[in-house]
Amino acid sequence: MTETVFLTEAGAAKYLRLSQATLSRWRSIGSRGPAYRKFGGAVRYAKADLDHYADNAGVQQ
Repeated sequence: MTETVFLTEAGAAKYLRLSQATLSRWRSIGSRGPAYRKFGGAVRYAKADLDHYADNAGVQQ
Protein backbone atom coordinates (compact mmCIF):
# COMPACT_ATOMS: atom_id res chain seq x y z
CA MET A 1 0.00 0.00 0.00
CA THR A 2 1.45 3.36 -1.01
CA GLU A 3 1.11 6.37 1.22
CA THR A 4 -0.35 9.54 -0.27
CA VAL A 5 2.09 12.44 -0.22
CA PHE A 6 0.50 15.84 0.45
CA LEU A 7 2.11 19.21 -0.24
CA THR A 8 1.32 22.59 1.24
CA GLU A 9 0.15 25.38 -1.05
CA ALA A 10 3.72 26.72 -1.13
CA GLY A 11 5.09 23.28 -1.95
CA ALA A 12 2.49 22.69 -4.65
CA ALA A 13 3.17 26.09 -6.22
CA LYS A 14 6.90 25.37 -6.29
CA TYR A 15 6.32 21.88 -7.72
CA LEU A 16 4.14 23.25 -10.55
CA ARG A 17 6.30 26.37 -10.97
CA LEU A 18 3.33 28.64 -10.32
CA SER A 19 2.74 31.35 -7.75
CA GLN A 20 0.76 30.68 -4.61
CA ALA A 21 -1.55 33.50 -5.68
CA THR A 22 -2.39 31.60 -8.87
CA LEU A 23 -3.34 28.45 -6.95
CA SER A 24 -5.39 30.52 -4.51
CA ARG A 25 -7.20 32.31 -7.34
CA TRP A 26 -7.97 29.00 -9.07
CA ARG A 27 -9.43 27.62 -5.83
CA SER A 28 -11.60 30.71 -5.38
CA ILE A 29 -13.10 30.50 -8.88
CA GLY A 30 -13.44 26.73 -8.61
CA SER A 31 -13.13 25.98 -12.30
CA ARG A 32 -9.38 25.60 -12.77
CA GLY A 33 -6.40 24.07 -11.14
CA PRO A 34 -5.55 20.80 -9.47
CA ALA A 35 -7.73 19.03 -6.94
CA TYR A 36 -7.08 19.98 -3.32
CA ARG A 37 -8.20 18.95 0.13
CA LYS A 38 -8.63 20.78 3.40
CA PHE A 39 -7.44 19.31 6.67
CA GLY A 40 -8.54 21.43 9.61
CA GLY A 41 -8.75 24.44 7.34
CA ALA A 42 -5.27 23.89 5.87
CA VAL A 43 -5.16 23.44 2.10
CA ARG A 44 -3.16 20.45 0.90
CA TYR A 45 -2.49 19.04 -2.56
CA ALA A 46 -1.83 15.36 -3.20
CA LYS A 47 1.30 14.95 -5.32
CA ALA A 48 -0.57 12.47 -7.54
CA ASP A 49 -3.25 15.12 -8.21
CA LEU A 50 -0.57 17.65 -9.15
CA ASP A 51 0.99 15.16 -11.56
CA HIS A 52 -2.42 14.41 -13.08
CA TYR A 53 -3.15 18.12 -13.49
CA ALA A 54 0.24 18.78 -15.10
CA ASP A 55 -0.22 15.87 -17.51
CA ASN A 56 -3.66 17.08 -18.61
CA ALA A 57 -3.35 20.87 -18.54
CA GLY A 58 -1.87 21.26 -22.01
CA VAL A 59 -3.28 23.45 -24.74
CA GLN A 60 -5.69 21.67 -27.04
CA GLN A 61 -5.46 22.35 -30.75
